[in-house]
Amino acid sequence: MSKKIVILNGSPRRNGNTSLLVKSFSEGARSAGNTVIEFFLDDMDIHGCKGCFGGHSSRECPCVQKDDMDKIYPAVKACDVIVFATPLYYWNMSGQIRTAVDRLFALEEGDGNLLRGHGRSGALLMAAEGHAFDDVLLYYGHLLEHLRWKNLGHILAGGNGDIGDIHGKPELQQAFNLGKSIS
Repeated sequence: MSKKIVILNGSPRRNGNTSLLVKSFSEGARSAGNTVIEFFLDDMDIHGCKGCFGGHSSRECPCVQKDDMDKIYPAVKACDVIVFATPLYYWNMSGQIRTAVDRLFALEEGDGNLLRGHGRSGALLMAAEGHAFDDVLLYYGHLLEHLRWKNLGHILAGGNGDIGDIHGKPELQQAFNLGKSIS
């Protein structure tokens, strides 16, 4: 049975190493019959969470702020899998993706929790110059545990400082295989 997959791409580089992981993952996922929608967050107007607890999960646009998250919320509500794709910045996810993740909280507020549980799964795709992924994996594990999502795994591609450094590396095939494994 095909799955609806949402990719939150937190890279600032449309053709960078993280985006190449996303491309490989998407090709694998589509080859298995899945539907993939990618949000390239750096091109979107997404403001930081206000911490107002004013969200209402069952509304079409659950957050009190009106920005490009309104494009992401419906896709997230309807999806089976969310993929977090990001470069490694200071031992964590990029600011672009962290802002979007914080704003997903509106789907947990108000008159129902439409984010936590619901049979969803998550995956993580990361590229980095270095190899220090321990802290971000701890955060990612806690996030999926809180959301009660199944962890489909992660692809961590270190040693990729310049655009295109990931070409020819095994992590691209691993990303393809992870996408293809989703059914």
